[in-house]
Amino acid sequence: MSAVSPSSPVSSPQPDPASELLVACLCAAWCRTCDTYRDDFATLRQLHPGARFLWVDIEDDSELVDDLEVETFPTLLIGQGERLCFIGPVLPGPGAAQRLIQAAEDNPAMSAASPSAPAGTTAAAQALLSRLRQSC
Repeated sequence: MSAVSPSSPVSSPQPDPASELLVACLCAAWCRTCDTYRDDFATLRQLHPGARFLWVDIEDDSELVDDLEVETFPTLLIGQGERLCFIGPVLPGPGAAQRLIQAAEDNPAMSAASPSAPAGTTAAAQALLSRLRQSC
């Protein structure tokens, strides 16, 4: 899992896992939008030093991503402890992601459960959140 190794430039220190905010960017090495978003993601990490940030290449880390379908880049997964707060694509640039991260920090009841999400998306994202917490 080279993309999510602790030595990655966008990896953060690990706070208490029960309440830790985890922000994972799901991207691909071939995606030029992801290349430019990496700096924005690093900026977000600096703005939220108490959160854990992971950069996950969906192809290099396909066993970790498993059956979650990612079709639009960049896609963020945000979780607080074991609760999935958000899964979905974001506009390039730090603005939209900053608002989502702040909302997850401010609203303990924030949930990614959405009746309009494609079948299985929330369950697959929840499973990915658990795998990220256990292996990274």
